[in-house]
Amino acid sequence: QLQLVESGGGLVQPGGSLRLSCAASGFTLDYYVIGWFRQAPGKEREGVSCISSSGGSTNYADSVKGRFTISRDNAKNTVYLQMNSLKLEDTAVYYCAAGFPTTVQDMCVMRRGMNYWGKGTLVTVSS
Repeated sequence: QLQLVESGGGLVQPGGSLRLSCAASGFTLDYYVIGWFRQAPGKEREGVSCISSSGGSTNYADSVKGRFTISRDNAKNTVYLQMNSLKLEDTAVYYCAAGFPTTVQDMCVMRRGMNYWGKGTLVTVSS
């Protein structure tokens, strides 16, 4: 069974940090573009960050630039999202997706090219 499983979410105070993981089972992530998306209550799902199969190309939403870092460890079949300086508005369910978009921007901005989705992990930023 092909699955993406997110983990690492939780409750954190403003200014704190979390590291999310996206692990694949049943297939290898080596050749996939991976994206992190989030959906806050009452809002549409938005692209947060995406990374190319080699890790050489990344894309970040303006709202997270300088605070979040996406990375991948193909040997562990896992992609990470390091989130620092968290803000209240970062509260959302975070999902990872894998696919073959033309570019990382195509996935993150145009939301095209996703083949698999995880079920999400909740991040709550609250004092």
